[in-house]
Amino acid sequence: MVLLLRWFLLACALLLVAYLYPGVQVTSYTSALWAALVLGLLNTLVRPVLVLLTLPITLVTLGLFLFVVNALMFWAAAALLDNFNVAGFGAALIGSVIYSLCALVIDAALEQLFGRRR
Repeated sequence: MVLLLRWFLLACALLLVAYLYPGVQVTSYTSALWAALVLGLLNTLVRPVLVLLTLPITLVTLGLFLFVVNALMFWAAAALLDNFNVAGFGAALIGSVIYSLCALVIDAALEQLFGRRR
């Protein structure tokens, strides 16, 4: 149940990103749901491989290159979906930072509400 709630809230976060930053466009809430799903899948399946492959440059930049990896995931999700558009890499970078901050707040709020189950 918490997973579904998190998915719905992350879709709302995508709509917030599109509202706050004009370089990111989401046409509807359904599109935001699909985009949140695709982003979640990309972050689960592809991102760990990219982080591992870019580990040397990530270490040299003291972790700042992870912003680029996050932006690539954001941009890839937009490339896969029709109703989720990102104007370019710069827009993907800014959009992914805003989305990550929203996800951080959502995760903290869900942790406070439901706590960890052990």
